[in-house]
Amino acid sequence: MNLSRYFTEEMVKLEMTTIIEPLAEGESITKWCQQGKALVLDELVSLLEFSNRIGNRHKLLIDFINREKKATTGIGYGVAIPHVRSKHAKEFMIAFARSTKGYDFDSLDNQLSHLFFIMAAPPYDDSLYLKIFKSLAEILQYQSFREELMSLQNPGELIRAIRAME
Repeated sequence: MNLSRYFTEEMVKLEMTTIIEPLAEGESITKWCQQGKALVLDELVSLLEFSNRIGNRHKLLIDFINREKKATTGIGYGVAIPHVRSKHAKEFMIAFARSTKGYDFDSLDNQLSHLFFIMAAPPYDDSLYLKIFKSLAEILQYQSFREELMSLQNPGELIRAIRAME
């Protein structure tokens, strides 16, 4: 799978800027976590906008939030792969963002997520969507690759790093 061809430099963000306020006294931890995830997803969906393949941005964001309510996409090892099939995705799109400090994304290993790959595809696009998800999961299993992603200095390096793993 030629994964690198689906990435563009405009859809790579090397330092996320989402600010999540600390848990307020008496606030539900579950609600606080959901709000934090929604803020992170909002920033990630903003990256997908560069593709010009989104029908309704707000509704696509809602689809991502609802997808996260079903099951987390924080797969562990500092990685999250929010993904959804939505009628608000005109065609397949993928973006990457990194957070040095990390975010609580309800990861399966209860660790912070630093590397985010967000994917959206139309509801009928199962084949490509699943192939890319599988390829991405395969290369992300390597600690050396995840470390390389944490040390990227410019967006082009992401594409070169993925190409080297193909």
